[in-house]
Amino acid sequence: MLAVALLVLGILSRFFIHAPNYTPVIALALFGGMYLRKEESLWMPLALMAISDLVLGLHQVMVFTWGSVLLISLLGMWQKEKKGVLPLAAKSLAAPVLFFILTNFGCWLVMYPLTFEGFIRCYVAAIPFFRNTLASTIIYSLVLFGAYELIALRVKGTRFAWLTA
Repeated sequence: MLAVALLVLGILSRFFIHAPNYTPVIALALFGGMYLRKEESLWMPLALMAISDLVLGLHQVMVFTWGSVLLISLLGMWQKEKKGVLPLAAKSLAAPVLFFILTNFGCWLVMYPLTFEGFIRCYVAAIPFFRNTLASTIIYSLVLFGAYELIALRVKGTRFAWLTA
C-alpha cells in the first residue's frame, strides 16, 4: 500500500514544472520493482508512466521509453534479492545509463539520419539531459527508498504495519 502511494505521488510529480529530464521516473521504476508484489512490479510503473504520457502527450519514442521502464523495473526486482546500499547505488547509476542508451537509440531511429554520424550526433545532443536524468535518479532513489525504509521501520509492530505489506 505504501509503495503504491509513493509510486502514484512520484508519477504525479511529472506534472509539476521541472528541469528537463529531472523526474522520478527511473527511480520509481527501480522502487516499484523492489517493493511491489511480483505480479505488480512490472505493470504498475509502466501503467503509471503510460497514463501520465497520455496526459503529457504521446511521442514516437514511447516504445523505447516504456521498454526502458520495464527493464529498470526488472533491475528493481533483482534488487529484492541483493538488498543493501551498495547494490542500490549501483542500480541507481546503471538505470539512467540504460535509459539513456535505449531512449536515445529510439531518438536516433526517428529523428536523426540513420548513419554513424547521425548516431553520434544524437547521443552527443543528449548528454546535457543525461546529467539531470542521473542526478534525479540518485536523489529520488534516496528519497523513495529512504522514506519507505524509515516509514516501514517506524510502523513495524504497530497497527499500521499493514501499510508496508
